[in-house]
Amino acid sequence: MSRRTKIIATIGPASDDPKILRGLMEAGMDIARINLSHETVELALDRYHRIRGVAADLGKTVGILADLPGPKVRVGRLPGDGITLVDGAEFFMVPGNEKSTLEVVQVDYEGLLTDMHDGDLLVFGDGAVQVQAISVGTDRMKVRVVHGGHLTGRPGLHIPSARLRISTPTNEDLRFLDAFQEVGVDMIALSFVRTANDIQRANVEPSPAGPMVVAKIETRAAVENLDSIVEVADAVMVARGDLGAEFPIEELPHLQKAIIRRCIAVGRPVITATQMLESMIHAPSPTRAEASDVANAVFDGSSTVMLSGETAIGDDPVNVVTVMARIASRADEMFDYEGWPKWLATLHRKAEFSTANAITDATTSAAQRASNSVGASAIICISSSGFTVRSVARFRPEAKILGFSSNPRTVNQLTMSWGTRPYLLEASGSADELTDEAISIAKLNGEIKSGDLVVVVGGSGYSKGRVTDTVRVIEVR
Repeated sequence: MSRRTKIIATIGPASDDPKILRGLMEAGMDIARINLSHETVELALDRYHRIRGVAADLGKTVGILADLPGPKVRVGRLPGDGITLVDGAEFFMVPGNEKSTLEVVQVDYEGLLTDMHDGDLLVFGDGAVQVQAISVGTDRMKVRVVHGGHLTGRPGLHIPSARLRISTPTNEDLRFLDAFQEVGVDMIALSFVRTANDIQRANVEPSPAGPMVVAKIETRAAVENLDSIVEVADAVMVARGDLGAEFPIEELPHLQKAIIRRCIAVGRPVITATQMLESMIHAPSPTRAEASDVANAVFDGSSTVMLSGETAIGDDPVNVVTVMARIASRADEMFDYEGWPKWLATLHRKAEFSTANAITDATTSAAQRASNSVGASAIICISSSGFTVRSVARFRPEAKILGFSSNPRTVNQLTMSWGTRPYLLEASGSADELTDEAISIAKLNGEIKSGDLVVVVGGSGYSKGRVTDTVRVIEVR
């Protein structure tokens, strides 16, 4: 069985070279992530075009995800090799963007002294260093180190989302968004989402006319408003870094499962991210705990697993993707395909009932059951928007899913859909003509052969809106 769970790899200084990009794609990278937190628009667009060029040379379909910076708070640049904070040490924090010292750390957030309260916990970088406010004054805030460590450069500072008064998307986000929409990016990730209104403020055309909008769940407010966020987002990311700073660490595994379940209930692709194989930034193999973490994310139902620093700044990005692909492939083999539909039936959509949803659920469920019953070689989904493919994918069929669309952007966006191999369908005409063309392409690419049984699912055009209402079982000639 080929790998079903998709892989996102972050592209950075360690993976910018076209040879490395080629290696990542051949190793199994389905989506390239461009982290815009440390980039100018010009450099980010250059990286975007480089990825597109390598994918075109290889003849591979690779999606591109532009991850917007969001309301990031950073400290003023630290001296030289940085500073080491020891447990129990005390120092001051002040608003500003000048150089920081061991005694006074500047923070580029004007509301620092008005928004923070005595007792609040602040987290640096990836969460290893934590300090607590012990005295908030009018010109400075005294803090005590709770968990020490070494800080360098301009690390981010996590301020509790309930205190932070910066809206999403920021003006910088919108500048990046405009630039990447203009070049046709496939997906954008919106950081620090707190409500569904944050997504609507991005003012993005519905996909595939515009990019898919991925809501990053990394705040307490986002968890509380999860249902409404999932309804308006195209996909969701479980961003465990900041989420782990907002909640007690023992809650994080349960939050991950709950968010994934909610996305599956309404057919949204869901990404599990942060520190999945972090030891491989420098090590040639992951820890046993990391390997288990990736496998468990697959068992939870993640559509996609994501690599960050491992491929952006790591010693061997191609090796990391290779290892991630091996772990995910093995987990896919052990996935409970038989039990999944039964479990899925216990999840109920909380959204307002609609005839379109009812028809689509019934049809795609029938496609999954039919494919298992007849031992189909593939489920062929024909979809302009990708809606049919994502609806089928939520049932996790044993047969591979072949997603066909006449829209090139939809084809790229299908790289995020679990178990789906996307193909461009250049033919137009009746449902029968599209089916014939899809089967021909699948045969040409070795996906199916004469004598195989395939299940074909799509929309007839008779129903209004995005509705999947037809399913057929066909013997390939």
